[in-house]
Amino acid sequence: MPLEPKPADIPSIPGALRLYKISSVITGVFLLLLCVEVILKFVFQYELEVGGPGGLLALVARDTVTAFNLSTAILIVHGWFYVLYLFADFRLWSLMRWSFPRFLLIALGGIIPTLSFFLEVRVAREVTAFLAGRDVDVSAATAEARS
Repeated sequence: MPLEPKPADIPSIPGALRLYKISSVITGVFLLLLCVEVILKFVFQYELEVGGPGGLLALVARDTVTAFNLSTAILIVHGWFYVLYLFADFRLWSLMRWSFPRFLLIALGGIIPTLSFFLEVRVAREVTAFLAGRDVDVSAATAEARS
């Protein structure tokens, strides 16, 4: 029998879901950018440079970056947003009281390209349905108490 969220935790769930949805999309976008960057770097031997002699944004040979290295910045930003994504995943997981394998599945969304987008929709739909059911239960209980 799956556990349900504690009644005291239910008001915190919408905020945790919002953080999860935002971090999921940002992490997913940066993961896709990271995939493009890795292909450019290791297959074609290029890196992205910003503000160098090649102009505002330029592809330069891998070892000749002289200005801001956008390729490295994408790597770093994705890493930090993945940490935020894991935090949001953990917060939502602990409030919803899901199983540990579910936490691991959602965590994989930040390292498997495009998975975070699919999981974000699925998780948001499930949590929203749970919250909608709770609102119906609360309003029904209030109506019964008034009669």
